[in-house]
Amino acid sequence: MKTLLIILGTLSLALGILGIFLPLLPTTPFLLLTAALYVKGSPKLYAWLIKHRLFGEYIRNFRENRAIPLHAKIISVSLVWGTMLYCIFAVVDRWLWAQLLLAALAVAITWHILSFATLRK
Repeated sequence: MKTLLIILGTLSLALGILGIFLPLLPTTPFLLLTAALYVKGSPKLYAWLIKHRLFGEYIRNFRENRAIPLHAKIISVSLVWGTMLYCIFAVVDRWLWAQLLLAALAVAITWHILSFATLRK
């Protein structure tokens, strides 16, 4: 069972890393899932993840404060809208239903990101 948890945790970590570069793929939920899987599957991997210079801060901030730093919110919302507007006007410019769906998705993602408290340091 521990091996399965480690494999799933590593897959979740890979998706979280992809989420850094792909705006529609969320980073933080995958990193939190990775932490939950690693804590049960491998305390060593969990400790590595929590102490990691890039990922550790995301996980600690969210677990301790249930908050997202302001710069992360700004970057996330900007990337979501940049990607969505490009898709709306350049990719699916002939399908109104797809444009409306993408716009609604962008609004929902923005609302979700902004619904968390803002972490002030």
